[in-house]
Amino acid sequence: MPGAGRTTGTDHGGDIVSSTQRLSLLNDEPVDSAGGDLLGAGRAARQLADLLLASRASTPFTLAVDAGWGMGKSSLMRLVDAELTTAPEVHTVWYNAWTSTGADALEGLIKSVLMRFDRRLLRRALHRVSEQRALLRVLRALATVAAGPLGAAGLVDELWSSLSVNSQARNEMRDAIRDLAQEWSQNAAYSPRRMLVVFIDDLDRCSEETVLAVCEAVKVYLDVPGLAFVIGCDRSVMGPSGLLRDLSPAGTAFMEKIFQTSYRIPVADGQDVREYIARCARTAGIEQLLDEPLVDLLAERSARNPRRIKRLVNGFVLEATLNPMWADHPPEAVLRTLLIQYFYADFYRMMTSPPGADEGDVVADFCTYRRVRTLLRTSAPVPDEERPMVEAFLAQRDVPQSLTDPYAVLERLERELPTVFPDMVTDAAFNSLLDGLLGLPRSEKLVRRLREGAPALVAAPQREPDIGAGAIPDARTGIVVRRGAGFPDFDPQAPLAGRTILWVDDRPENNTSLAAWFRREGATVETAVDSAAADAAIAARVPSLIISDIARGTDDRAGFTHVAALRRDERYTGPVVFFAGRVTPARQDTARDLGALGVAADADELIRLIRGAFAAPYAPPVHPSAARPR
Repeated sequence: MPGAGRTTGTDHGGDIVSSTQRLSLLNDEPVDSAGGDLLGAGRAARQLADLLLASRASTPFTLAVDAGWGMGKSSLMRLVDAELTTAPEVHTVWYNAWTSTGADALEGLIKSVLMRFDRRLLRRALHRVSEQRALLRVLRALATVAAGPLGAAGLVDELWSSLSVNSQARNEMRDAIRDLAQEWSQNAAYSPRRMLVVFIDDLDRCSEETVLAVCEAVKVYLDVPGLAFVIGCDRSVMGPSGLLRDLSPAGTAFMEKIFQTSYRIPVADGQDVREYIARCARTAGIEQLLDEPLVDLLAERSARNPRRIKRLVNGFVLEATLNPMWADHPPEAVLRTLLIQYFYADFYRMMTSPPGADEGDVVADFCTYRRVRTLLRTSAPVPDEERPMVEAFLAQRDVPQSLTDPYAVLERLERELPTVFPDMVTDAAFNSLLDGLLGLPRSEKLVRRLREGAPALVAAPQREPDIGAGAIPDARTGIVVRRGAGFPDFDPQAPLAGRTILWVDDRPENNTSLAAWFRREGATVETAVDSAAADAAIAARVPSLIISDIARGTDDRAGFTHVAALRRDERYTGPVVFFAGRVTPARQDTARDLGALGVAADADELIRLIRGAFAAPYAPPVHPSAARPR
């Protein structure tokens, strides 16, 4: 089977060379030519360019190229730019808002525009406004930058700082820019008039302060004839429920005036995405590893997002070449494991739960459940040769053998299995992915090694960044699938400071990283390895919260039994969260009956439940015995 094997070196282009197959990383640069367009953006680019050209007389105006993260905004804008280069008297300038912060963005954008004007126009402007001292300094500095040494940038910065506190000077600057732009646009050697198209990219990745500064520059200072703006952003992020959610009514009204129109990039059709995946696979050297079901899975589960597809391919390349754990496994095993991790994170988390988190092999359990489900849903009786397997599986989960209705048996069984099983058993893509993995050589060894704590993946794909909060996508974003790996910011309105958390788990080493995170948030975390140690800790000091496992050793209900005893004896009546490798409907019901907040299987859900518990203002816990009548 073709594959990556072990890395033996690299070449000058960054390609990773293997003893059996040459792999290479994909870049994340926007498409800037028709030859690189595989998702049909070229046609839209030509139409948008024609629209801009036909709208010269309507300048100034602003067009938003609207799409989510990774959906091709920059590529489309680059293709529009390429189309405009052939048009007479059309000039373009690019400004990446992400490279500036706050007021610097306003200054940087205005300077980027002014630098496109002819030097002689700047000199003529200097002569016209020579009696206006403040404006003279600015225009002279800008002309110096346009004509000669870059060392004048320091002078420009100093002059700009003096202007930023002077509203009169800013008004003069706006008028001067208007005059310059008008003279520039009408001073064309040919008809039609000149037009400057300003492309602003990545605005939705900036802070609120930067967004407002850029929009101020566009609407207040650069809203002049001859200028058109094309701004790449996700409009939903820019709305009042996103990045600008704290904006005043006046600010919201101002933002509504920025965009005259928007073009929402449609999701690429299935065939275009499949061709795109094939192109990426050929470039990376993994084309032979992608069969049709895997291509379909990539296309649909990635939401046809080009950047997600590229990053998953790059993750495979890095993993296959850098992680020594794959030396004994074919490259297809790497690919299928990463796809499970990326698209079925809950199942992957159970596959890689540390020893003792829950008994049993989740892969074997799922495969057996799938077979049992098929047998119970058929009208024919269970074949004799299959009966021992079915009865053993039901007995392990305390499903009454007295049930005669197969559908009642199945319903009862599914209450004892992970909540994701019923949906996943009907997911054809997942079943194909898992069966393909299990059909590879040494798959049992791989599954066992993952469960026993294999080395962390080199390029674990992450969930998309919270762009609405102004976050910046990391160059290697990914999903946190292991407990104790990375944790979100805690709600500042519900701090952990002053809280005492008692964490009951017979394997506390599995929770070290997460416990340390709670401590950094200001909580005191005490640990207990069994019910007796927990009882002693509660007697000494009543905790604000108990986090408890469920299964300990051979007792798969130890955590439930202990909390039930605490409730019965009124030794602890506060909030409880159960933290377990698997969440089942039966466990959720039991937790609810015990008055617990819920059952969490990963750090994000655990923190969400705790955030809800501590939403009210903090009050020191009172031992239940103190409230009893004497």
